[in-house]
Amino acid sequence: MIAKIKGKIEYLKDNYAVVEVNGIGYKVFLSVYTFGKLASLASTSDLRESRRAGQAEANLFIHTHVREDAIDLYGFLAMEELEMFELLISISGVGPKSGLGILTVATPNTIKTAILNEDSSILTKVSGIGKKTAERVILELRNKVADMPDSEKEGAVSDSDAIEALVAMGYSVAEARDALKMVPSDIKDIGQRVTIALKNLGRK
Repeated sequence: MIAKIKGKIEYLKDNYAVVEVNGIGYKVFLSVYTFGKLASLASTSDLRESRRAGQAEANLFIHTHVREDAIDLYGFLAMEELEMFELLISISGVGPKSGLGILTVATPNTIKTAILNEDSSILTKVSGIGKKTAERVILELRNKVADMPDSEKEGAVSDSDAIEALVAMGYSVAEARDALKMVPSDIKDIGQRVTIALKNLGRK
């Protein structure tokens, strides 16, 4: 089972990267935070023209998800994200896609706080997570997240409010997420993130 990958970023697109290690390219699905960080490492021209990232290097913590018809890799720059992701997908009804979706709308600390406060609103923002599943997540993870440290990696950005703003303008949650993935993670002001996301969506 693969637990960590360090190699050259060959390609970035949507929600995944191709990372080359010793001549072998691994397709790794990414959280929004990790995608944004990797995108900032690659040149703007490369990303715009072909999404090829040149010589930028990734050092990712990996969750290996084995299915009957595929073996999928999910990569995270921060161990806190990986730990929260694995806790989330341990719950019946929450698959890797939903797990990444939850980490798109909130940081690990925010998710932890929501679970401890029995606030399901963040969880139900994600497509495929209904009220019953959200309540199951809270019930089964309440004690587990209480033991997690609060040392969230500095610079992580929660796009929950930005996604809500874009949805209010008529975009789907998926469109909003995709546009925000390309906003540099060092831009933390919600208004600026929304403005740049709108440009990515073709609206000035």
